[in-house]
Amino acid sequence: MKEIDWSNLSFGYMKTDYNVRCYYRDGKWGELELCSEETLNIHMAATCLHYGQEAFEGLKAYRGKDGKIRIFRPEANAERLQSTCRGILMPEFPTEMFCEAVKKVVKANERFIPPYESGASLYIRPLLIGTGAQVGVHPAKEYLFVVFVTPVGPYFKGGFATNPYVIIRQYDRAAPLGTGTFKVGGNYAASLRANKMAHDAGYASEFYLDAKEKKYIDECGAANFFGIKNNTYITPLSTSILPSITNRSLMQLAEDMGLKVERRPIPEEELTTFEEAGACGTAAVISPIERIDDLENQKSYVIAKDGKPGPISEKLYHKLRAIQYGDEPDPYGWVTVID
Repeated sequence: MKEIDWSNLSFGYMKTDYNVRCYYRDGKWGELELCSEETLNIHMAATCLHYGQEAFEGLKAYRGKDGKIRIFRPEANAERLQSTCRGILMPEFPTEMFCEAVKKVVKANERFIPPYESGASLYIRPLLIGTGAQVGVHPAKEYLFVVFVTPVGPYFKGGFATNPYVIIRQYDRAAPLGTGTFKVGGNYAASLRANKMAHDAGYASEFYLDAKEKKYIDECGAANFFGIKNNTYITPLSTSILPSITNRSLMQLAEDMGLKVERRPIPEEELTTFEEAGACGTAAVISPIERIDDLENQKSYVIAKDGKPGPISEKLYHKLRAIQYGDEPDPYGWVTVID
């Protein structure tokens, strides 16, 4: 195997040795299978291709200073996948099997787990698709669950540094009572155009307001938003936001640090009052927000006045990463350790 330059990895795909698969046929899930094939052989009339019966998850494994491998909150990902399954009528994949599949694929690809302090981690991508042939708009009768892994570097090139965002009003990521709360590919396809517009204009990502009234903060691209002021961690409450496991974890940590936690609608104009703000998710953990530009109304909400991440965001970021890497105790039972 060619030597991997761990410290210069992009957030992209690299071929690894194995993936894990499981088939749903005749009303039940089969056994977990280890597979070295990178491609899927599916029917051209599969429901995932025509009607978007497709769900995925994203989580990471880390190598600690002690050499042990830690997987962050796989049970929470299993539960979120089950919620998506209920939303788009796919059979739920059991939590125990999900965790077993994740452990199996991580162990089988152990040589691809980046070393401690390289700034890289092993990204884990579970995928569930409708494979049964169907021409009418109906759920499939057969499904395939796959988990593959790939080593990745930081999501944003600068790592933990502030980034500018831009409000895009021309497009919505998801409707208020649509599939926004489910992790389906369609939500991401719907964001591609707005994301390209933001990147082309020199921004880290696009920033969405609520689809109904365009008054309230929704999501930052593919990440949840949080703002900090008056010793309070505030994150939007909305029927179109994906419930982020990272955001859930940060809320818990914020509470334990003595911050008040609020989940509520956040009007756009409240952006002027935040002392700190960030986008949070599995890929970046926290991407601190420097400013959010509203080009349509010729406004700029500057949050990081000195261009640096705020002290609370920094504390939350380092605390969460310390738990993920095993540098600090895990009082919440979030981490699954693989010896």
